[in-house]
Amino acid sequence: MVFSAAQLIRRDGVATTGMRDVAAHADAPRGSLQHYFPGGKEQLVNEAVRWAGRYAGNRVPRFLDALPAPTPGGLFAEMVRQWTAEYTTSGYAGGCPVAAATVDCAESTASTREAAVGAFTTWTEAVAEALTGMGVPPDRSTSLATLMISSIEGALLIARAEQSTRALDTAVRELTPLLDAAVDRDALSRPA
Repeated sequence: MVFSAAQLIRRDGVATTGMRDVAAHADAPRGSLQHYFPGGKEQLVNEAVRWAGRYAGNRVPRFLDALPAPTPGGLFAEMVRQWTAEYTTSGYAGGCPVAAATVDCAESTASTREAAVGAFTTWTEAVAEALTGMGVPPDRSTSLATLMISSIEGALLIARAEQSTRALDTAVRELTPLLDAAVDRDALSRPA
């Protein structure tokens, strides 16, 4: 049900996603929502947001594994590639559920805003750790991870509006040199 909530939120937003919709999408009895989510829709949304943050963070090692020689720019391109692939094959209906929940609830629901902060933190920490592992100085890793994630989120909004991957492609083309230049080549060559 949490996965179904995340999928519906990423497509329709929080306000439009109803508990019945989630139950139907999950092919679950409606009564199970009350059992597993006694806090109602707010609890379900928050759990979906936290799930999305963990999912994004857990994808980082898989993105690295897909690269023959991991680089910061290569990681960013892999992160973006999942979206360009989705948009070119399935259309532009979905976005990030964390972003959707933030837009819909950040001002009105403190617990959802906090869940979104936690989700972005989880994702940022995973990306920053990967960057550090590729030779980016630790004092730059978190800020570059934040730049990468915020660039993806902004490019997703533009891509959905334009019904085009132009913004995603531009983000990769323009950020790759900056990200790759952040690697401390001297630190990589020093003996451990």
